Formats: sequence, C-alpha cells, structure tokens
Amino acid sequence: MYVAVQDYLDEDLSHARRDVTSESIFGPEHKSTVAVTARADGLLAGLPVAHAVFHAMPGDVEFTYLAKEGARIRAGQVLARVSGPTRSLLAAERTALNLLCRMCGVATHTRRFADVLADWHTTVLDTRKTTPGLRALEKYAVRAGGGDNKRMGLYDVAMIKDNHKEAAGSISEAFAAVRSAEPEIDIQVEVESLDEALEAVAAGAVFLLCDNMSPKELAEVVESVGDRAELEATGRISLDSVVDYAATGVDYISVGALTHSSPILDIGLDFEE
Repeated sequence: MYVAVQDYLDEDLSHARRDVTSESIFGPEHKSTVAVTARADGLLAGLPVAHAVFHAMPGDVEFTYLAKEGARIRAGQVLARVSGPTRSLLAAERTALNLLCRMCGVATHTRRFADVLADWHTTVLDTRKTTPGLRALEKYAVRAGGGDNKRMGLYDVAMIKDNHKEAAGSISEAFAAVRSAEPEIDIQVEVESLDEALEAVAAGAVFLLCDNMSPKELAEVVESVGDRAELEATGRISLDSVVDYAATGVDYISVGALTHSSPILDIGLDFEE
C-alpha cells in the first residue's frame, strides 16, 4: 500500500511533491483541522486508504476515525477528522478523496446488489474489468459492499474462455491442456449453451461461467448440471434483472459494472474552526 500511495501522490504533486498554491499562501508551521464529510448517502469503504495518503505527507498528521468501514453513511456525516500542517492536508486532499470517493462508490453499488440478493443463496461477484492501478482497492470495496472477488488476475485462477476454446479446438482439449500444465490450479470454464456446460463437466470442470444466457437457458443448465459444478451467471445483468437470474438457483452472478461503471460517492473535505 505504501508504494501505491506514493505513486498516487506523485501523480498530483510530481516527484518534487509541490503544491505551489498552498506553499504560496501558508507557511510550513501553519496548522489546521479538516473534516472528511459524506455529501451523499452510501456505504463506507476506503477510510484506511485515505488515512495512508495523509500519513504519507510531511509533518505530524493526526487522523481520527469517526465511522467504521462497511457502515452505511448519511449525507452530512463526518467520517474522519484530520489535523496537521495545512500544506500537507491540502496537498493530500484530492488524492485521498479521489480514492475514497471511488471506493465508496463501488461499495455502495455492490451493496445494492447484495441487498437485492439477500433472500437468495446467490452471491454477487466482481470481474477483472477494473481501473488500472486500482484493482486491489476496487476489489476490496466490493467485499466491503457485501460482494466477493472472483479472481485477482490471470495468475491465480485459470479461466477457459471462447478464444481458448477456438484455438485449442474444443472445451475438452483446452481443459486437458490446462490441467496437464497446471495440475493444482483452479480451472473455470466459460460456456454459452447447455451442450457446452455438459461437455465442460464431462471434461472435469467444477466451476462454470454461464455467459449471456437468458434466465430460462440458465435454469436448464442448473437443472442438468446439478451439484456437479458451481455455476456463475454473467453478461449484462442489472439490478432490474438480477433476481430473475438468482431465481434459477445459480450460485454466483458476476457484474462487471461494479468496478467499471460505479459512480463515485460524493465526499468532501472542509476546514473546521
């Protein structure tokens, strides 16, 4: 986290760490206290990240938590109070808020799906459609919002997708090749029809990603596969349609929009007297 925070700050302040406006107005000894305040209702995720950003600045910066990670927050609620050199507070402000607003937005969006799915045994998952440089933070925010992470990248789980199937010749051949090369790794298989699902299970797959199926098609896969494999539905599933998919009995629903399309949650920083 420390290295990432340094990179995030360098993006705004350059390697020289210059905030030319604040340096021109405030001397190095000038102190202030600011309140990190929610300006909209939502779910809190990322306050420790904001803390890390302020902590990376020069001087004795004190960060006081006034809300808990994963909690529902209200507009006007003070989430944290930060005291220290004014130059440091203002130099860190935008970086800290950019990360916090982004993470709270992802968590809030995820919580909406989790709430809708509360009466079903289906879990909402994220995907690899994340912001470059922010994957770990966005996936953390998904967990804070009540969802779960599918995989962190291409290195920790094998996912046989359509291009792999075509290049290898079939699902069975692609599965056999991965299993031979990586005997211990988890293998997931993307399928687009009942026939492909049955082929994948026959090849040894125990986790299927059912891509762009209708709820009716998915229900047929759930019935035919039974408990031989865990099943995930994906493909343009929204809050309006997620219950239709959960009702099929599918184990997971992945939603790329959790990370690629979540709006930020508005959070501000205000000086206190």
